[in-house]
Amino acid sequence: MSQAKKIVIADTPLHWQDVVAVARFGAELALSGQAWARIDNAQSIVQRIVTGGERAYGVNTGLGALCNVSLKGEQLSQLSRNTLLSHACGVGAPLTDEQTRAIICAAILNYSQGKSGLHPQVVHSLLALLNHGITPQVPSQGSVGYLTHMAHIGIALLGVGNVSYRGQIVTAQAALAAEGLQPVVLGAKDGLCLVNGTPCMSGLSCLALADAHHLLQWADVIGAMSFEAQRGQIDAFDEQIIALKPHPGMQQVGSNLRALLAGSEVIAASRGIRTQDALSIRSIPQVHGAARDQLEHATRQIETELNGATDNPLLLGTPDNYRVVSQANPHGQSVALAADMLAIAMAEIGSIAERRLDRLINPHVSGLPAFLVSNPGVNSGMMIVQYVAASLCGQNRQLAQPAVLDNFVTSGLQEDHLSMGTNAALKLHSVLANVTQILAIEYLLAAQAFEFLKHQGFGAGTHVAWRLLREHVPAYEQDRWLAPDIATTAKLLNTPDLLNHVLPNLH
Repeated sequence: MSQAKKIVIADTPLHWQDVVAVARFGAELALSGQAWARIDNAQSIVQRIVTGGERAYGVNTGLGALCNVSLKGEQLSQLSRNTLLSHACGVGAPLTDEQTRAIICAAILNYSQGKSGLHPQVVHSLLALLNHGITPQVPSQGSVGYLTHMAHIGIALLGVGNVSYRGQIVTAQAALAAEGLQPVVLGAKDGLCLVNGTPCMSGLSCLALADAHHLLQWADVIGAMSFEAQRGQIDAFDEQIIALKPHPGMQQVGSNLRALLAGSEVIAASRGIRTQDALSIRSIPQVHGAARDQLEHATRQIETELNGATDNPLLLGTPDNYRVVSQANPHGQSVALAADMLAIAMAEIGSIAERRLDRLINPHVSGLPAFLVSNPGVNSGMMIVQYVAASLCGQNRQLAQPAVLDNFVTSGLQEDHLSMGTNAALKLHSVLANVTQILAIEYLLAAQAFEFLKHQGFGAGTHVAWRLLREHVPAYEQDRWLAPDIATTAKLLNTPDLLNHVLPNLH
């Protein structure tokens, strides 16, 4: 992924890579003149409504079930401030800095559509949080789709609450002062704009897309190593056979596996030793490919949402000819379904990896020393790491239960069907973290299996992957403290661009 120095929101859609560049890699975010003009136009509509006295939800009325209470004058600024303070009631451990930055980035993109109506100064202040490295502390729990997470971001603009700044947790007031920034004075609709919409689930999901893309590439590499270590029958990956079931992801995985295993003496010498392999070995194209296809679908859903206008109400037209429309664009059903489906797909990647790694350590089927250690008995070898992988798979089965199916009634019957999309995105992050650890364990075991087969040559790509791990983790000759080996391997899997560097032709 290109670690761009500047991302500019203009007239073309942003992609998940842009959000990740800002959130994870510190790229500067800016708006074009056209984007600022759209924001100015919508703010002018809000001012026309305020001066004209027409009743418009959230502009000059109360919120949610209080939508029929009319407000005016100083009450409008007070409503915006009170909205943030009252909605900032999340609980639990805070989001990571990159998660909060992704949400802020997605929120700014939403406002840049020019359909929200918040004051341009509020957008400038959100940009300042990103570009000055001030990250609000946002409790991770408490969202049914939106509201609480964005409210905790919003109060930081007021100088309220705590933020992460220069490696420390300090008050928002102190961080703003240190950067020469003033707290924001909110106007009509600003508070509602800051808590409404779907940027929370969209921003979080963009980070998940990045991690899923990365892990699916690693899964092919590590799966190929396990296939080779178990002397798999390569005919299962025959290009003509794979093409007879033309799922795009399956074709990509088949191509990757053939390239990774090209020239393998181990595979060549193993032709015909069995009629067919266990399904976890021979169905890598089908299972990994299906996950890739789900990822492509999820990407379309999430990027469409990311570039949509997701506030309520939305402002259309110009100050001289406008419409204020109450509707349900903040409902994040598309993202919730995409995140839930991707969680299922990625849990399956962990599941098949656990089955493969179990076969590597099992002397009944591996054809290798028991638990991949030279002197089993006095050494337990790699026995217990499989337990760890099984535990993580069990947790993933629980996390893969759809969040979107949970429903509750909030706001005095006003909001009576909720997407739970933020919960869906957060548990997807947990699934991805677990899959990273499972693949790290499989990588360790497959590399250790290679130690017993290295009298023969390995595949073009699998040999590179084996040597890469050996630069960081030595072979396992007798029992040693294993947790650091897993941690080191997982860190390798999380290293940006490493795989593209060592295996540049991998899809």
